[in-house]
Amino acid sequence: MIPPASRRPIRARVTGSLAGHSLASVILLVLLLSPFSVSSNQAAGLEQAKANATEHAADAACLGCHKQQALPYQHTSHHWTSQLVTRASMRFSLPGGPKTLLIIDPAKTSDEPYLFFQIKTSDDRYYQSAVTGWGSRRQTRTEPMDIVIGSGRRGQTFLYWDADRLFELPISYWTEGQQWINSPGYGDGTADFSRPVNPGCLECHATAIRALSADPFTNSYEKSTLVTGISCETCHGSGQAHMAKQRSGSSREIRGEDESILNPIRFSRDRQVDLCALCHSGTQRTEVAPAFSFVPGEPLNNYFRPLLSPDVERPDVHGNQVGLLRRSRCFLASPKMSCSTCHDVHAAERPAAAYSDRCLSCHQWQSCGVAKKIGPRIADNCIDCHMPVQATNVIVSETAGKVTRATMRNHWIKVYPGPASPVR
Repeated sequence: MIPPASRRPIRARVTGSLAGHSLASVILLVLLLSPFSVSSNQAAGLEQAKANATEHAADAACLGCHKQQALPYQHTSHHWTSQLVTRASMRFSLPGGPKTLLIIDPAKTSDEPYLFFQIKTSDDRYYQSAVTGWGSRRQTRTEPMDIVIGSGRRGQTFLYWDADRLFELPISYWTEGQQWINSPGYGDGTADFSRPVNPGCLECHATAIRALSADPFTNSYEKSTLVTGISCETCHGSGQAHMAKQRSGSSREIRGEDESILNPIRFSRDRQVDLCALCHSGTQRTEVAPAFSFVPGEPLNNYFRPLLSPDVERPDVHGNQVGLLRRSRCFLASPKMSCSTCHDVHAAERPAAAYSDRCLSCHQWQSCGVAKKIGPRIADNCIDCHMPVQATNVIVSETAGKVTRATMRNHWIKVYPGPASPVR
């Protein structure tokens, strides 16, 4: 990695790279960056990852037999966590044509914007431009918006291809307030087109892609192998053999258990949780196998080293939902409790308060410490009190001097100090 000091952001002009190099936190991207050397096991894992990138069937192939699960899944945030950029995949609109989006450098000394960005559209393609300078010395850099990361529930970040190399674009759309912000981790008042998108970044936002190098810091890929979104095969493994067996098997075999496809319901609790922890256990991990080589049902420790004590003791609310859940008394006291106890991954996400029915399957609302004060209405919303929304230190953007910080649902289920959240 090139140190940031050797490639300082360019403010007064827009040229080749236009920017400093940074590997700070990225909005909705899970960064899994670490020192890495290729051992024989890792090399085998890379071969497996390469095979996986070419053996995936599209989700549409699952619809024929699994409509009950596959149809609603197409409307989930997991499914939409990455897409190719089209008008349909954008969560913003550009009324009246190209829209100029200003991100002002607080250090400017004139009334003219020191730096601003434009989003433009032509046919079904979108572009980001950074414009800087004054008068005849104004310079512009424009790159296409090729891939969108994020379902839009909180926001969307955009990636672009430069030949076979993948980079992140400098501004992101933030759903709250329908505003544009510097992509988190980018310097305020700068335009950065040089941040590489590594395989570890993509692993939690795509089903597969074939890297052209075993280096975990690479951002070179075989573009045609990209499978966007978290697909059925992310959790169930490659479906090619399963589909072939179903097409050729007898009706009895079709109704029975098929060992050619993985079914997480048959995993132990630890392996079920590991499957979710692949992307929901934080960013402070050291990988020991290549991205996209994880096989559902295997121990996650075969792919990442266990977190060090400080990360376990003080997990951030973003990304480490599994680490927080594992600290919960509910989880420790319930041998069968897993992520799927509350979350049906095949169904669209429910409002947070709706998950209270899961709490009340074990707990009586009358036993809550504030039940006498609030009364029966307390049963309508256990979640906001015992799993509050909190700010994260991972997804932070500073734009024109204003700090935007993402908030996430804390999965450490417990009694929190302070007044109870209002129950509507």
